[in-house]
Amino acid sequence: MLKKITFILLFCLFSKLTAQIKGTVSNSKNEPIPFVSVYFQNSYTGTTTNENGYFELPKTTNDTQTLVFQFLGYRTLKKNLNLDTRNIALKILLVEESILLNEVSISSKVNPAHRIIKNAIANRETYLQKINSFTSDFYSKGVFGIKNAPKKIFGQKIGDLGGTLDSTRSGVVYLSETVSKIAYKRPNVFKETIIASKVSGNDNGFSYNQASQVDFNFYKNTIELESKVISPIATYAFNYYTYKLVGTFYENDFLINKIEVSPKHKTDNAFTGTIYIVEDQWAIYGLDLMIKGSQMNTPMLNNISLKQTCSYNSEFEYWPIIQQVIGFKFGMFGFNVGGDMTSVYSNYKFNPEFEKNTFTNEILSFKKEANKKDSLYWKVHRPIKLTNAEVSDYHRKDSIQKLKKTKKYLDSVDKKDNKFNFSNLLFGYSHNDSYNNQSFNISAPLLSLQFNTVQGWNFNSTISFSKRNKEEGSRLYSSATINYGITENKLRAQGRFYYLFNEISKPFIQLTGGQKLSQFNKNEPISPLINTAATLFFEENYAKYYDNTFVNLLFSDEISNGLRFKSSIGYEKRKALVNTEDYVLLNDKNKIYTSNHPLDKNLPGSHLFNTHHVYTFNTQLTYVIGQKYISYPNRKLNVGSQEKPTLQLSYEQKFAGSNNDYNYGAIRAKITQHFDTDNKGRFYYSLKGGSFLEAESIAFMDYQHFNGNQTHYSSKSINTTSFNLMPYYDFSTNSNYAELHAEHHFKGYLFKKLPLLKNTGFQFILGGHTLFSKNNKPYSELTFGVDNIGFGKIRFLKVSYVKAFHDGITENGFVFGFNF
Repeated sequence: MLKKITFILLFCLFSKLTAQIKGTVSNSKNEPIPFVSVYFQNSYTGTTTNENGYFELPKTTNDTQTLVFQFLGYRTLKKNLNLDTRNIALKILLVEESILLNEVSISSKVNPAHRIIKNAIANRETYLQKINSFTSDFYSKGVFGIKNAPKKIFGQKIGDLGGTLDSTRSGVVYLSETVSKIAYKRPNVFKETIIASKVSGNDNGFSYNQASQVDFNFYKNTIELESKVISPIATYAFNYYTYKLVGTFYENDFLINKIEVSPKHKTDNAFTGTIYIVEDQWAIYGLDLMIKGSQMNTPMLNNISLKQTCSYNSEFEYWPIIQQVIGFKFGMFGFNVGGDMTSVYSNYKFNPEFEKNTFTNEILSFKKEANKKDSLYWKVHRPIKLTNAEVSDYHRKDSIQKLKKTKKYLDSVDKKDNKFNFSNLLFGYSHNDSYNNQSFNISAPLLSLQFNTVQGWNFNSTISFSKRNKEEGSRLYSSATINYGITENKLRAQGRFYYLFNEISKPFIQLTGGQKLSQFNKNEPISPLINTAATLFFEENYAKYYDNTFVNLLFSDEISNGLRFKSSIGYEKRKALVNTEDYVLLNDKNKIYTSNHPLDKNLPGSHLFNTHHVYTFNTQLTYVIGQKYISYPNRKLNVGSQEKPTLQLSYEQKFAGSNNDYNYGAIRAKITQHFDTDNKGRFYYSLKGGSFLEAESIAFMDYQHFNGNQTHYSSKSINTTSFNLMPYYDFSTNSNYAELHAEHHFKGYLFKKLPLLKNTGFQFILGGHTLFSKNNKPYSELTFGVDNIGFGKIRFLKVSYVKAFHDGITENGFVFGFNF
């Protein structure tokens, strides 16, 4: 009897859950209309049609209700339904909206769209401040596909991308869904809790369909896509847009103005498309806009489209978004990738009372088992019905994943990949044990071949082992590196042991030791590759080295959110080195190599210091003010704060040295920050300073060295850490110092206003760099840079003109860089 009662109860519950309204929406040509908003009148409960125009909506009551079908460009249709019937099937036909343009608008010499847009701009702040807070249910589905993928790139086969591509080399690259609850508080406090997350082919995956990432509010001046894009109703929108009133139509008692917008210049970071403005209220009714990647200085991206549908709330006289569709197309190296992310907002509650601890620096969290929801859950809570292709993608990839997770399959793949062949001599060798998440690697010594005047030709080879525990979030890594200098005829070796305890506060311990070649500036401003090129081709051996035998133990942990502690203790034995090689590839008879003495470059064979040893203690606190973070079930992802600075304070102590003069203390501080300047680009700065204690006669490698550059090459796309023309060791100090680096990236703001440059896509950068130290006169640089130089979709060159000032002397120079 009990079993029968249980069966009846379950049957009744399932029947209630599956009682639904379903149907299709098409146009007058019998073509399905995707992304139609379907919702109950006077509510925020609804769904959206899928790509086939199909929808399903669960019944929540048994009375008579009105179902609304809304889609931009078509007349909104309302259908009264008697919900007594268990299942209701509908076939809905939407008719294109009748757009009217009155005679006054046609004959007027004044652009009638300007009146509407000016009123919308005047009311922009009102709508930004109208709603202080809200909560909402959020659903998002992302589908990215690829068509006609090439079989090879640069001669390398790319296969079927893990079963993604079919016989036409097309298929779904990424399919995911998210169900979450969001809470918002003005001006910009956002909290999202993900209830369910599903990624095709990854039962452990968490989707990236976050509400905060698609929170595009067109009442703000700019929209954050790949870069800042100007809203059609921004305060300064008339500087970027032209407007045309297409016509008007009525939505209930509201007169809706349909206005076409387009950029004044084809390179302006402004949209093309249509925006709908409600007469008298001057609110956004909806929009359908597109922008090219080249307009956002992202030429690899063909375009991004954005479509929003709003629904009126009479209580607050507000038009919240109920649906948003973001589409994109990307193309490069023969790949054509496109897709869209559809979002549905429902069950709005405006200006609710929040509990005190509702909003913290945790902006996103995942409920436990969020990625383990079964098919019944998704059937009930998925507002957009999957297409047959999407259902097939889930089934196929989930089946493939189950196979690929088995030990038999992983071992068979490893057996094939672990075979040693001739190419491993050039590119290194890896031996993987995928089932146990561990690997063994040997780097290729031939690829590490380098040259310097201390060792001559030299090479490195690293043997490493790593193992991960995904459930605990721990990771072990150990390595041994050997370095051999041919002319010096010396072998050096060093090792590293690293253990990460978890992925939440990320505490780790690291032990390193051995013998290595060290630059006097521990920041190593000259990379081995750049030093090799400068030495062999230009006879400029800027890098200066000493021999360092060392051991160091380091521990780090996040004490609280945004506050990280790091401390280490170590031992070093330092020995001076001299040049052993004078080989040059392109010989300049007017040049000779300088000595390895960083302060006296014309004394070959001279030593800057005597061999000595010293013990070192370092401790450091780093605080990211207002650090935001995402909480996964076993991982914490810090996302920083765009508008607030990061502070760093450190103390260094050298003690028990073989030479008492080499014992000292040093205090250092640093502040860094970057923030948007509305439509005028982004500003970056770094302020650093320090003071030495009892350091009058310390070893030169313990001085404060500044990151100079004499090679006229820089790989930094953003430079707030180094100077552009400063000699590497001329300004080193063992006393008080302060340095300031600042750059403003205009992101096309200036060049797009100049007739000869507005169509180039170039970006202007203005920078300043200054150093103050006790024993030197100030050193300053002013930089004028042009970035994003190239042709078509290939844009990687950066050129900067630099003026340096010191002690009444001005130096000019160019610095080149490649940003990949």
